[in-house]
Amino acid sequence: MMTTLRRILPQLVTLAALVALVTLFFPDFLKIEIVDGRFVGPVMDVLKRGAQVGLLTVGMTLVIATRGIDLSVGTVMAIAGAVAAWSITHGATLGETLALALLAGGAAGLWNGCLVAFVGIQPIVATLILMTSGRGIAQLVTEGRILTFSNEGLAFFGSGNLFGIPTPAVIWFATALGIALLMRRTALGLLIEAVGVNRSASALAGVNSTILLIAVYVASGLCAGLAGIISAADIRGADANNAGLWLELDAILAVVIGGNSLLGGRFSIAASLLGALIIQTINTGILLAGFPSEYNLVIKAGLVLIILVLQSPNLAHQWHGLKGAIRDRRAELPLSVKAPGQ
Repeated sequence: MMTTLRRILPQLVTLAALVALVTLFFPDFLKIEIVDGRFVGPVMDVLKRGAQVGLLTVGMTLVIATRGIDLSVGTVMAIAGAVAAWSITHGATLGETLALALLAGGAAGLWNGCLVAFVGIQPIVATLILMTSGRGIAQLVTEGRILTFSNEGLAFFGSGNLFGIPTPAVIWFATALGIALLMRRTALGLLIEAVGVNRSASALAGVNSTILLIAVYVASGLCAGLAGIISAADIRGADANNAGLWLELDAILAVVIGGNSLLGGRFSIAASLLGALIIQTINTGILLAGFPSEYNLVIKAGLVLIILVLQSPNLAHQWHGLKGAIRDRRAELPLSVKAPGQ
């Protein structure tokens, strides 16, 4: 427990500092009210709006831990959302709709995993193929238009609530908790880290790295499928052109802000989730602070850069080195030079 807390402490401090900064500009940021049996307020909006990036981040963390990358998750969101909207408008039950959407996400992940594990294509290229072609697939499903629906059961996944908490937030955290427990209560997490550190060595040690890589990309596809369902349910329709657009970059950034290395190896789902919360807090905070919309991306980029610099291991190492040098220098000073009480 202490090890986990120590691992995510920089992200917790960063999130707390961001919340304090946003509160300076918007004093009601932390205000939560109960309206019609549900919690409402900017914090709840952060949790709800961050669900899509959060789900993508969970799958992306596993992929990056194997020294891979998945640029197609935003496109897979669009495909899954399109399949969900198409299914529900063609008379499928809610269960069938959810199953088909998740199946579409899993199939996309299986495609990426086979290209990486079996064919040997570099992950960035393999997933770029689906990233560029997937929106065409989604547009074929929706026939090039925004496909709307009015099914309340499906809409619940985007705008409903459970015990007063937005349903997307519940899905996001339940998924993250389930995968985190699976990774740390079984040997899967260690095996994924082994593949990320050295795939050849892990294979010699008896790890079936091929199947493991495919499973990781399938998991990423399923997470993207869930995010696609939430996206379509939120607007009660499927927009193949804009659903999940560029969210893969936010997911990758969340993993990096969480302190996970793009070179693979050790990973932390909890730290990545905090990274996603940090990104969504920035997005919401900029809007609430009333900055002109044309400045939003620049301000976000600047804040993210500052966060990454402050979390840099090199900066921490240099800071400790500087403190050590100052301490050694003070120890070498003659007593007459030192200030009283030193």
